[in-house]
Amino acid sequence: MEGNTVKWMGSTKGVLVLMMLSFVAAVSLTLMIFYVNDQNQDIKYLQQQLNNRDLGNFKETAELKNEFADISKAFGWVKNIIFDGFLGGKDLSYNSGINSENNHGEFDFDRRVISPNLSSCHDSYAVPGEMMVNCCPPRPESEEHVIDFVLPPPSTLRVRRPAHLVDDEYIAKLKKAVAIMKSLPYTDPRNWMRQANMHCLYCTGSYNQKYSNSIEVDIHKTWYFFPWHRMMIYFHEKIIGSLIGDEDFALPFWQWDAPEGMSMPSMYWEGALVDTERNPLHISPNSIGDLNYQMTESKLSSQELVSSNLAFMYNQMVSGATTSELFMGCPFKVGEAGECLGRGTIEAAPHNTMHSWVGKHANRYNENMGVFYSAARDPTFYAHHANIDRLWEVWRKMANYKKDIVDPDWLNAYFYFHNEKSQLVRVSIHQILNITDMGYRYQDVDLPWLNAKPKPSMSPKIARNKLKMNMKNYSTRADQNLNNVLQLVTEKSSCFEPAGRTLDSNVRVRVYRPRKSRSKKEVEAEEEVLVVYGIDVKKDMYVKFDVYINVLLSGSERTSDINLGPESREFAGTYVSLQHGVRKIMNEGDTMIKRKRKTNFKLGISELLKDLEADEDDSILVTLVPRNGSGVNTTVDGVRIDYLPRYTR
Repeated sequence: MEGNTVKWMGSTKGVLVLMMLSFVAAVSLTLMIFYVNDQNQDIKYLQQQLNNRDLGNFKETAELKNEFADISKAFGWVKNIIFDGFLGGKDLSYNSGINSENNHGEFDFDRRVISPNLSSCHDSYAVPGEMMVNCCPPRPESEEHVIDFVLPPPSTLRVRRPAHLVDDEYIAKLKKAVAIMKSLPYTDPRNWMRQANMHCLYCTGSYNQKYSNSIEVDIHKTWYFFPWHRMMIYFHEKIIGSLIGDEDFALPFWQWDAPEGMSMPSMYWEGALVDTERNPLHISPNSIGDLNYQMTESKLSSQELVSSNLAFMYNQMVSGATTSELFMGCPFKVGEAGECLGRGTIEAAPHNTMHSWVGKHANRYNENMGVFYSAARDPTFYAHHANIDRLWEVWRKMANYKKDIVDPDWLNAYFYFHNEKSQLVRVSIHQILNITDMGYRYQDVDLPWLNAKPKPSMSPKIARNKLKMNMKNYSTRADQNLNNVLQLVTEKSSCFEPAGRTLDSNVRVRVYRPRKSRSKKEVEAEEEVLVVYGIDVKKDMYVKFDVYINVLLSGSERTSDINLGPESREFAGTYVSLQHGVRKIMNEGDTMIKRKRKTNFKLGISELLKDLEADEDDSILVTLVPRNGSGVNTTVDGVRIDYLPRYTR
C-alpha cells in the first residue's frame, strides 16, 4: 500500500510538472507578443493620459513619467524571464537605436527624448582652411550648474506689439538694451553675440544628442522648429527687460503677413538696431517683403505683391496646413532610426524666404539673416521669429487646439538656455505651450489672409480637358522624354529612382491617386497629401522650387517659364532650403555615420483639388519648377500621394 502511494504521488508530480511547463510555455509565447508591442502601448497610454491633463503642469508630467516607467519596468521584468531564461538573452529593443534601459535594468525615460549633450560642442568651418565658425560657449555648459525651468508667477501679461506700431519711447528702450548686450563681455551669456550663437549651436549640429556620439541636434526641418524658437526669444526677451529694469518689456513682432507691416520696420534702420549685413535694396518703406522670395527682385507692382503675399499666407496657414505634421514639421525621434527631415509650411516659407530677403547677397552665404549660423546677429531676427511664434498660436486657435502634438517624446524633449540671471536653465516643450502661463500675449491684429483664398488661373473644366488631350499626345516614351513627362504607374512606384531626377529644368509627372473616391467622413478625417520625396541637395546651397498641380504650359514643358504665383490655385506650395554655411567637425572619439540626409516635402492638397474640380480624377499632373537656377545640384526620388489624419485629439 505504501509503495503504490509513493508511485502514484511520483506520477502525479510528473504530470504536474509537465502541466506547469506547458502553462509557462503558453504564457511565455503570449508575453513575447505583448513585449514586442509594449513600447507602442506605453506611448498610446501616455498619450491618452496627456490628452486629459494639464500639459503645463510639470508635476503631473513627472507623475506620468513614473507611470510610464512602471509599465515598462514590468515588461522589462517579463522580458528578462522570457528572453534571458528561454531565448538566451535575445533583445528586441526600441527601434530608436538607443537602449531605453539603464545599467540596473530599469526604464530610463530620459533616453526616449531629444536633448543635447552639453559636453559635445563642436567647432565648425564655413570654408575649409579659410573661415572658422565657433558657436561654442567659452566655458562648456556641462560645467555649469543647471536649474529646471519654472513658470513665472501670475502677473500682468507682457504684450508683444507689431513693430511698425511701437512708439519712440519703446524704440529707445530696445536700442538701449541691445547696446548694453553688445557691450557685455563674451564670457557673459547675455552678450549679444552669445545670444546669436545660441541659434548657431542648435542649427549647425554643434551638439550631439545626449546618448549618441554620432547624431547631432538640429532644430530646423523637424517638429522642434516652433517650440525651440519660442524658448529662445522668451529668454532673450527676459534678458532685455532685466537689462533696462523693465519687467513688462515685450519683444515686437514683424507683421509681414499684413499689408501695413510687410516692409522692414523703420526702427531697425538706425542706432544699435542696425545690421550692416542686409540687402540694401530692402531697407526702404517702399520695399515690400516678398514672402515667396526667390533671390531675385519681384516684377510685380506693390499692389500685386501684397495680393500675392496674402494668398500665399492663406495657403501656408489654412489649406496647406490642415494637419500637425504639415504645419509643424516631421516627427524627429532619438537615434538614427528616428531621424527625419521635413519642414512645416511656415518654416519653408515665409520663414526661410524672409531670412533670404533680409540677408546680404554680396556675402558668400547671404549673411547675416540669409544663413542659419549668423542669422540671429541681426536684430530683425527676433521680430521675425516673434511673428512666427504668433502665427503658431493663431494656427492652434483656428483648430481649437485639436491638432496639437500629443506625442510624449515631443512634449518632454528639453533644451538649455541662459536666463536673465545668467543661470543655465533646462526647459521642456510641455512647459512652454501656454504663452499666458509664460507671462506674455500678442496684441490682437487682423488676419487679412483669411479672406485671400487663391482662385484657379482659368476655368478648371477647360484646363482639365486640355490636360487630358495633352496626356494623350504623349503616346510614346520618346514623346514623354522630349517633354520631360514621366508617368507614375501605381501609387507605390518610385518614378525617378534609382538615380533620382535632377531639377535643372521643369519636371512634370502624372501621379495616380490611390483613393479618388472618399466619403465625406473620410475627407473630414484625413488630408490628401502630395509628397515630393527623397530630395537630395548635393551641396550646402540655397535651393527653391515651386510645385504646381494641373497647370497648363505653353511651348516646351522642359523650359516653360511659369509665372503663376501663390495667387493662382494651381500653386500647391514651395520648397525652400537655406544654407547652413558650416560643416561639422567631430570631437575625438565621435563616429561620423555616413547616411543620406534626404528631405521629404509634403503638401496638403484636398482643398486645392476640390477648387480645381479634380477631386474625383484618377490622376493629377504635378509640375516641379526650380527657381533662379537653384536646382542644378538637387535631385528628387519621386512624387506620390499619402494621407494624414487631420486631428490628434
